[in-house]
Amino acid sequence: MIGILMVALIGFGVSSAYAQNRTQIRDIKVQGAERIEPATIQSYMDLKVGDPMTPETLDSALKSLFSTGLFADVTLTQQGSTLLVEVMENPVINQIAFEGNDKIDNPTLLSEIQLRPRQVFTRTRVQSDVSRLYQVYRRNGRFSVSIEPKVIKLDQNRVNLVFEIEEGEVTEVESIRFVGNKKYSDSKLRSEISTKESEWYRILTTSDRYDPDRLSFDQELLRRFYLSQGYADFQILSAVAELSNEKDRFFITITLDEGQRYKVGEITLTSQLRDFDANTVRDQINIETGEWYNADRIQESVNNLTDALGDLQYAFVDVRPNTKRNKEERTVDISFNIGESPRVFVERINVNGNVRTLDKVVRREFELVEGDPFNRTKLAKSEQNVRNIDFFETVEIKTSPGSAPDKTQIDVDVSEKSTGELSIGAGFSTSDGPLADFRIRERNLLGKGQDLSLSTVIAGERTEFDVRFTEPYFMGRDVSAGFDLFHITRDFQEESSFDQRRTGGALRMGYPLSERWRQTLRYRYEKNEIDDVDTRASTFIRLQEGTRSTSAVSQRLTYDDRDSVIDPTSGLIYWLDTEYAGLGGDAHYVSGKTGATYYYPVLDKVVLSVLGEAGAIQGVGDEDVRINERFFLGGSTLRGFDDAGVGPRDLSTDDALGGEYFYRGSVEASFPLGLPEELGIKGHTFVDAGSLFELDDTGPSVADESSPRVGAGFGLSWKSPFGPIRADIAMPIVEEDFDEDENFRFNFGTRF
Repeated sequence: MIGILMVALIGFGVSSAYAQNRTQIRDIKVQGAERIEPATIQSYMDLKVGDPMTPETLDSALKSLFSTGLFADVTLTQQGSTLLVEVMENPVINQIAFEGNDKIDNPTLLSEIQLRPRQVFTRTRVQSDVSRLYQVYRRNGRFSVSIEPKVIKLDQNRVNLVFEIEEGEVTEVESIRFVGNKKYSDSKLRSEISTKESEWYRILTTSDRYDPDRLSFDQELLRRFYLSQGYADFQILSAVAELSNEKDRFFITITLDEGQRYKVGEITLTSQLRDFDANTVRDQINIETGEWYNADRIQESVNNLTDALGDLQYAFVDVRPNTKRNKEERTVDISFNIGESPRVFVERINVNGNVRTLDKVVRREFELVEGDPFNRTKLAKSEQNVRNIDFFETVEIKTSPGSAPDKTQIDVDVSEKSTGELSIGAGFSTSDGPLADFRIRERNLLGKGQDLSLSTVIAGERTEFDVRFTEPYFMGRDVSAGFDLFHITRDFQEESSFDQRRTGGALRMGYPLSERWRQTLRYRYEKNEIDDVDTRASTFIRLQEGTRSTSAVSQRLTYDDRDSVIDPTSGLIYWLDTEYAGLGGDAHYVSGKTGATYYYPVLDKVVLSVLGEAGAIQGVGDEDVRINERFFLGGSTLRGFDDAGVGPRDLSTDDALGGEYFYRGSVEASFPLGLPEELGIKGHTFVDAGSLFELDDTGPSVADESSPRVGAGFGLSWKSPFGPIRADIAMPIVEEDFDEDENFRFNFGTRF
């Protein structure tokens, strides 16, 4: 009986304690709120009148209030059946400022952080933004930066947030060392990567600043280099960047395992295509047995095979190279397998991100259109075409499934960049003297891809005004059309004792004949005035003083397979220019020029270029060729001789008269000087030869010899940050007594 009573009493006590812990909320009072309404605070708590007040529910409510980020402190107190909520609100940011930042401006820093004025201030967000700012400075090579956030309290629970920054010095790469390299020296491997050691001449580049992303890219560059040299087992074991105690320089150590060098063993080509003999495309493989293994050449062979099969109407092919290493023999057997890929057609091409540029400007650069068989090689070529028009900061092409298994969609994501140019230039050349130019240009006019430019050049011996407009796809076809307007004055007093003024315009149209061949047609009309003729000038020049008009049609045919338009190292460019004047106007003549330049890599980074050109002009009917229509030779076209320094000359006045026939040739070798490649300094040796002859005007005082002239010399060129600079020293080797020599030639120009 006593036991039963004790159990009952214990049960009663537990029930009473449980009832007390489950007190229901009768009222909720909020204190300390300034900007936030009490009802809003209650809504954040997930508690309302009538809910039980237990440690679990109160703990949950407390976490919910803190998670909003609106409060610096929250206290929940039970007063009987009333819940008292005391809050201390986080302040609101009034202003955000940066102090001490000279190298990175305020807009750039502000764009990197998440906090903004009128947002709630929290220390967690501040620390997060401080971390972001550190990353910005480290990307710019400043690892010794110090960033301290300061809070200035204002009234009405507002604060100003100030980031005090000590930017410190640029943290440069002191040294780059390689461990495990036996075949190639440290200096050779350093030349293959993008990160460079700190040197005085790199003040205008950032390649000597440590960047983790760049170091990762360098590892890929090293891998590609070794695979292209036959080291199929190459591995990078580690890449470590150590920061000095002073945080002012990095020491990079790359440990690698070169492995053995392999040669190409057996090469096989198999096909799974029906009724197709793989040997018909075997000549597209540009690697042979016995050569050193080269991963780049293998990929080139895959591309060549894919293109050749596409030309044979095999649109759905998949060429896969398989390699098998024979470590004992140190050879790699390569098997190219031609398989049939699933038949997939292009359903749609979507262009995204182009705000100003019209869709058709992007679409016309594609090698594929809707309905074509999908081809990855053509897709890659299309992506490169879109990049080449240079209207976009980024270009990314992705594929996605279409509405059916045999259809695919192509998504082109672009990010536009500024295509307008405003430039002011200054420079000096021995032919034109000091010069200045102004140019304004829009390469993507109205988003249609049209090119409009206005340029002005004012030089010591030349003044030029030029307006150009080009529509690259006239009438929606791969035909460029445009016009030119020009006004040019030239000072030929030193060479021929006269000034020349040309004013006119031209219409032009260009179109491709094939992938390498292109033709341009042009109609030109101009007024050509010869004035300010010196009273002591040659009689043959004084007789031509005055104004005459020229109405001419011309064409230019070119073939170009150079590897680069800007800095070619291999390939050929050929040109043929013809012009006929006589469709009205005073001038009546026919002229032609043809020539070619061939570039050939002799050794590593040594390029040999061979140029040859010849031209002729003849009057039509009884018309003579005037001095403004003739050819002149010398200066940059025949080094060792002055501008117009070669050709017919009036010996009584020493005036150059020009000629109606010319030929010239040049052999030049360009080579590195052992300086760091990024300096852009090259050496050149050259031999030029040529002649200018034949003249309608003749007399006892006119010297006209068709004998060849030869000049030779050497020069230096520098791709400086201020523009290209070149200086040549040349000496005439074969010349006539009446020729004018020039031993030094210097050209410098820039834009800013």
